[in-house]
Amino acid sequence: METLTWERVAKATGPGGDAGAVVRQAYRESGLTEPEHVLVLSSPAAGAVAAFWLTGDGSRRKALQEAGSGLPEALFAALRELGEPGRSVRDAVRTTPWERARAQVHAELGPAGWAALWERTGGRLWPQVDQLVTAIRRGIGDLGGEALRQATLDAVLGQHDAPWLAAFDGLDGLKRVSESTGWWWPYERIAIVTARPVELHLDDLGRLHRADGPAMAYADGFALYAWHGMPVPAEFGASMRNLTPERIRREDNAELRRVMLEHFGYDRYLAESGAKPLHKDETGVLWRIELPDDEPVTMVEVVNSTPEPDGTRRTYFLRVPPWVRRAREGVAWTFGVAEEDYQPERET
Repeated sequence: METLTWERVAKATGPGGDAGAVVRQAYRESGLTEPEHVLVLSSPAAGAVAAFWLTGDGSRRKALQEAGSGLPEALFAALRELGEPGRSVRDAVRTTPWERARAQVHAELGPAGWAALWERTGGRLWPQVDQLVTAIRRGIGDLGGEALRQATLDAVLGQHDAPWLAAFDGLDGLKRVSESTGWWWPYERIAIVTARPVELHLDDLGRLHRADGPAMAYADGFALYAWHGMPVPAEFGASMRNLTPERIRREDNAELRRVMLEHFGYDRYLAESGAKPLHKDETGVLWRIELPDDEPVTMVEVVNSTPEPDGTRRTYFLRVPPWVRRAREGVAWTFGVAEEDYQPERET
């Protein structure tokens, strides 16, 4: 498949294909006996809990249930009936076939050829997908602690293996699993398979981002909330709808306060907070927003000298370092030059 198709796989939401059939194919292609049971769950969080429970001893299982995992008691009853999962076969299903496929590409193309292939296939996808993988692991850790996050390291990443699968020929079973499912945990007797998210919202840079709800959500309620990739509390979106300058100033978390300012709008904050300009000259107006327990937000307000099609001129706010004291100094900084060297023939 082309890279763009694999990008769609990595970001796909909603129901996939027949999880049981594609997972059993991956086992067969790896020379393994098919699992006796394929347990399909709604999220990687549920999958991590199930893997943690199945591979733990009695005390760990009891502690997990007492702590509360968000999973219904009926699932734990089903897990008890399944019995022991056997050893992990992740290496046989995923690691060994990958190493074999990669060695074949190296032999055919050489190191330089492999690097070029990776750059135009998986290398283009991995940075964005890695952000999603990291965010999911962080969310699972927040749900159940470091031990539960560690359980995700034993998972095969399903759709999020797309960057690597884009670079290899063959591996049909793994590719079909990737096209159909989320993360999964392969054991000798049992395969734990999880569904893809039901919602995924990204910004222009491929980071998790949404102001009015979860940026990534699964059918069982596991969800990640983020603003341009930065994790935020679940209730944060609701609070953004009724922001005021006073509410922004009261926020104790400096990172969240910056997010609030960005969402509220610097120009609006300046207007509604009664801010006064620090300096003004022919290049623009220098503003400063003092924030408690944080460095001030300093910006230069400039007007584009080139008119819009309707004849109006657009106003921009340029963030500059807090040590800037003059508007011209701030504008010069945005061009990477000293104030005395900023002598534009024509400003745009």
